[in-house]
Amino acid sequence: MSYVAGRLAAVKPSASMAASMAAKALRATGVDVIDLGLGEPDFPTPPHIAEAAHAAALRGETLYTASPGTPALRAAVAEKFRRENGLDYGPDDIVVANGAKQIIFNALMATLNDGDEVITPAPYFVSYPEMTKLLGGVPVTAVCSAEAGFRLTPEVLEAAITPKTKWLFLNAPGNPSGAVYSLAEMQALGAVLARHPQVLILSDEIYEHILFDGREFVSFGKACPELKDRTLIVNGVAKAYAMTGWRVGYAAGPAPLIKAMATVQSQSCTSVAAPMQAAALAALTGPQDCIATFRAAFERRRDLVVAGIAKIPGLTLPPPEGAFYAFIGCGGLIGKRTPKGTILSDEAAVVAYLLAEGHVSSVPGAAFGLSPFFRISTATSDAVLTEAIARIARAVAALSEAK
Repeated sequence: MSYVAGRLAAVKPSASMAASMAAKALRATGVDVIDLGLGEPDFPTPPHIAEAAHAAALRGETLYTASPGTPALRAAVAEKFRRENGLDYGPDDIVVANGAKQIIFNALMATLNDGDEVITPAPYFVSYPEMTKLLGGVPVTAVCSAEAGFRLTPEVLEAAITPKTKWLFLNAPGNPSGAVYSLAEMQALGAVLARHPQVLILSDEIYEHILFDGREFVSFGKACPELKDRTLIVNGVAKAYAMTGWRVGYAAGPAPLIKAMATVQSQSCTSVAAPMQAAALAALTGPQDCIATFRAAFERRRDLVVAGIAKIPGLTLPPPEGAFYAFIGCGGLIGKRTPKGTILSDEAAVVAYLLAEGHVSSVPGAAFGLSPFFRISTATSDAVLTEAIARIARAVAALSEAK
């Protein structure tokens, strides 16, 4: 007897969660492991946000809310889009869910028919293709090379579109690469999409506030307003406000799509917990100084990691333009011999070696659709990152040429 649906057979567990679990398992044996597998800010949630959730609970705001979110939070999200992104949406164009991941899941659940294709530019967030497969769609990988700055080009996009294409996923700043698109680059993609009216666009902008070197964020919705009627802008409070565990994401898009997503949510989790929505409301409407503080720390850590990796032979790392990851090229290590005599045959072997011998956890690039790379999170302290780079350097130095 099988308890598992056939559609789950092709779906892989989260690679970043798997890396973190492997690190925890090794740590449980007494080994001092640095876990850089998961990406979440290491800062505490700002006090005024936590206090808002507590106050809401004490006021008795502990019942179900409307499935798309409380009116107050949806109004605040609409105002955020106006204030920060120059986008005009009303409350009926807004939906709130348990994190940006559930927003994406609901959107696919509401729109995908069996065989519909979803273009996922690689390197991509690990859940994009797996959600697509789980819901009957077909992920189509559009490779974005390191030489192209890990950005989707109009030529690659055009080649990936077919009559079956339902969605294009864009993620900028990108996880895992940190790639950011200029206004002109987004408009060039928009020109391609204008020729294919069946394609919906999901713009995942969860890292919008984590930009480096003075860059300013431009939403896809602002860059390509002519595509508003088929664009879903996805965001949330997790990354900007150090609220990953609060699980509040939101989206803006065409009212019929938003209504369908709310219907999906009404038949699954009903709504986001009311105190969590109160916390998100406080995040969006309260003091915003934490954003600049967090961004400065992430940029400093980016610089630390880039400088450290540059000194390790066989590894490459173009400076990420945003987010809090380092997508490190490791092609120079493949084929090397470990001190135990094992040949590093691919990036998975490199990642396994760095965990076993360097005691640093990372995620193979194949999980993001592009090899030979591995990803580490830089969302931890300078001291931890310094030690992690030192461990990686020692592990790499212990490798030898295969004979």
